[in-house]
Amino acid sequence: MDVLDRAERYLYLNARLIDRLRFAALFRDGDRERVLDALRCYQNPDGGFGHALEPDLRGPGSQPEPVEVALWIMDELDAFPSPMVPAACDYLAHLTTGDGGVPFATPAVRHDPRAPWWQSDDDPPGSLVPTASIAGLLHKHLITHPWLAAATEFCWSTIAAVDEPNAYEARAIVTFLDLVPERDRADSEFERLREAILATVALDPAEPGEVHFPLDFAPYPLRLPLFTKDVLDLHLDALLAAQSAEGGWNGNWTMWTPLVKHEWGGHMTVQRLKTLRAYGRLPSG
Repeated sequence: MDVLDRAERYLYLNARLIDRLRFAALFRDGDRERVLDALRCYQNPDGGFGHALEPDLRGPGSQPEPVEVALWIMDELDAFPSPMVPAACDYLAHLTTGDGGVPFATPAVRHDPRAPWWQSDDDPPGSLVPTASIAGLLHKHLITHPWLAAATEFCWSTIAAVDEPNAYEARAIVTFLDLVPERDRADSEFERLREAILATVALDPAEPGEVHFPLDFAPYPLRLPLFTKDVLDLHLDALLAAQSAEGGWNGNWTMWTPLVKHEWGGHMTVQRLKTLRAYGRLPSG
């Protein structure tokens, strides 16, 4: 079997319905509306998303990070005209802090089963994770919503104050700077932060543990010159070689319950296939 066939078998055996439908829509001429039908089931009446759309957040309630997950799915389907998008922006506007960003997690997360790293202060400030990625995606799709202007200013001011981002902040910064329409300003900030961002990247594809590889930062070709072609080719070769005997891929972070290993496995398998195709390593489908 080829890469896609083995991945499909892995998904049938392990993945959530939404990730099966994503695979079908993206690689087997499946119905994209069925993916959106499934995604709507994760959206709450407040416009936010929950119900373990982000598998490490097990509760039903809305949190900011699952909004980012939902928007990436709508991005891959070119589905931003969906009413789910303005509803999600309304939700973000409701919990935006005085600085214009949304927090990494709200205090409501304490009531839900979750991975141990999902914590919140009583009054959490805005965070680049996930504000920067969400703002970048909304700009990419030319969304106009009152939330976006304040969030964009939050991103610019926060990024300007950053000198040594952690890996998660660095990935969010790359997404924002790659997608925001103010190109001169984005290029200037990228040039200032490029070495600091690269300091968070594991360039050896064999490096173990919870590390962040180039393709985590560039799951599709970026317009920002972050990596050379040689680096990307090395990691694309490693990504193909990392397909498991069962046909899937998984995350390299702690799988704190058996269930999330399978849920992340389905999600990551579709993500990895998208990356391979974006760089011409799979048939166009």
